[in-house]
This record gives sequence, C-alpha cells and structure tokens, in this order.
Amino acid sequence: LEEAWETRGAASEEKGDVRVEQSNGKKGITTIACLADDLDVKRICKAFKKNFSCNGAVQKDEEAGEVIQLSGDQRTNVKAFLCDQEICHSENVVLHGF
Repeated sequence: LEEAWETRGAASEEKGDVRVEQSNGKKGITTIACLADDLDVKRICKAFKKNFSCNGAVQKDEEAGEVIQLSGDQRTNVKAFLCDQEICHSENVVLHGF
C-alpha cells in the first residue's frame, strides 16, 4: 500500500505540519500540509477518512501546495498513521495547535 503513495521507496525527508484550527462551534479542522510532492495526496486522504471515520478533503494552497483537511482533532492519529506507513519519520512530523 505504501509503495503506491511514494515513488522513492524510502520515507520522505520533508516536514509534515499537522495543525488544528477552530471552526464554528466546538468542532475543529485538522490540516496536514508540507507533504512531499511525489506522494499521492488524494489516496492518503482517502486512507485517513477510512481509518479515522471522519470527513476530509484535499485543498490547493499557493504556499503549501496540496493540503489535506480532516474534520475533528486528528493530530495524534495522523502522526501515528504517517509513521506506521513510513510516509514521514516521527521527528519530521510537527504537531501544532492548542
């Protein structure tokens, strides 16, 4: 499964920024930015949605490129998933938020 996400084969050296932003009410949005360009972001988003039972989308951003948005606070789930699937190293995933 991880081979389809990454063409290089080894874990990415890029830093992944995982943030939580407050939306209306008490719900939050988790955003995952700065993933490597050679990753299939749509497929990763689909895996996040299935594993975490949440809604999500891929947005285009001028600065960060493609950004994954997930509903709810999924920071710890995202970091664990990215490390387990060897998409990013643990020290390269930065968690931001409250």
